[in-house]
Amino acid sequence: MKKSILITGCSSGIGYDAAHGMRDAGWRVFASCRRQADCDRLIAEGFESPLLDYNDTATLESGLAEVLAATGGTLDALFNNGGFGTPGAAEDLPRDALRANFETNVFGVHDLTTRVIPVMRAQGHGRIVNHSSVLGLVAMRWRSAYNATKFALEGLTDTLRLEMADTEIKIVTMNTGPVTSDIRKKSIPHFEKWIDWENSPRRAQYESTLRKRLYQDSGPDKFELPASAVTAKLLTAVTHPNPKPRYYVTTPTYLMGFFRRILPTRALDWVLRKG
Repeated sequence: MKKSILITGCSSGIGYDAAHGMRDAGWRVFASCRRQADCDRLIAEGFESPLLDYNDTATLESGLAEVLAATGGTLDALFNNGGFGTPGAAEDLPRDALRANFETNVFGVHDLTTRVIPVMRAQGHGRIVNHSSVLGLVAMRWRSAYNATKFALEGLTDTLRLEMADTEIKIVTMNTGPVTSDIRKKSIPHFEKWIDWENSPRRAQYESTLRKRLYQDSGPDKFELPASAVTAKLLTAVTHPNPKPRYYVTTPTYLMGFFRRILPTRALDWVLRKG
């Protein structure tokens, strides 16, 4: 029997590439999306694509039930990939905007994970890979909501890894840096909904930096890798007999992980401000 994996956030970018890459590697892939139109598109490509939205508990229950019905009650791996960011300065971020980010990037991930763990306990094995970021290691300006959720995800994942050490359920963190995806474009509606930049004391900074980055396609970021770089690490994480606790993707992630370990806070802040 093929091993099975449930991947969230498969409509584009990293999740979409992971779905194709894992299927090409011989896995039975459940490529979930939060919009039915995207699920239908993936179904047309030959995938099993349950509707699954981290913000909607009912879809977590029904989507996972659909997967388990198809597999006879088993699931070998879960890749918690879905998430989004709301760009903007921390002082301009409304409470409800921060809450919305946590609902998806932290609470929804936790909810789905705790639903999958009993399945993996019953079958005696499993892999759970949580997609964090280089921004789960260090913070960067204009990304306060995303930084905060990824730091929180790091804490949840680290705790889960320690607690699951007495089981055959392996917990892995994926720290990804600049990878080709639509995350910039998809963040624009959240920025426009929540950030009153025109009345911000940082209006000039928005105009000279963040808005240009959001609305002007300047091509690939320096050190940017294709989404397939994440898929390659994912495949290792779910197949290696003894996977690493975390996998870094892209040069900036390795650099920031190194700097965080060796630099005092003021020196690291200087590096991050320059970046």
